[in-house]
Amino acid sequence: MALKNYKALFKELGNSKLLKLQVTVLFFTTYIDWVLMPFIAKLEGLYLPVFAISFYMLLGATDGLIQPLFKKVKIYRIYLFVILLDLVQICSYMLAEVDILIFTYIIITIFTLQAITFEISRVHTIDFMQDEINLKDYLMLRSFVVSSAIIGGAVTAMILDYFDVDFKYVLLSLAILGVFAIFVEYKLYAKFKKIVQTEETIIERQKTLLNEKINL
Repeated sequence: MALKNYKALFKELGNSKLLKLQVTVLFFTTYIDWVLMPFIAKLEGLYLPVFAISFYMLLGATDGLIQPLFKKVKIYRIYLFVILLDLVQICSYMLAEVDILIFTYIIITIFTLQAITFEISRVHTIDFMQDEINLKDYLMLRSFVVSSAIIGGAVTAMILDYFDVDFKYVLLSLAILGVFAIFVEYKLYAKFKKIVQTEETIIERQKTLLNEKINL
């Protein structure tokens, strides 16, 4: 049966700490954004002109165009940027009670940068996943996690709206989840940094040995 494919995917997930960390980060980041997104879309309609909304749409669509600019960037630096974005996002929640317009602009800016950053990280992460899991299975698992997070976030937003939960309590809950996501992101950042630096040390050592052989 086709259902056994799910069992195989989750078995692969259990065999790799790197894969587990990445899937956790992807799920929580996507979930948080999709709980918040319907509320921000409502604020967009109330406060932002069509020009501003279109500008952010155009900016978000440039991810494929700017990929080559980040071809040689180290993967752990991408995740460090993700951590910084999440910190800014959590801090921006306090602005909701002060200036809703500035808050809306900041959140949409963060959403746009996150979309571009995760697309860049997806391409870079594939290199690390080749030894961990079959590439097709990895992309399938990634799509499964993203879809689950989007559905979960959208349903959560519907429930919160149905019960008319105060927006500040929504933001508080998301901030708590965001802190947990940052903790996992840091672990992923540290693991990628260790892997990259170890590989660089090995490559440098191989170059040194090769030069020594050539010069003998």
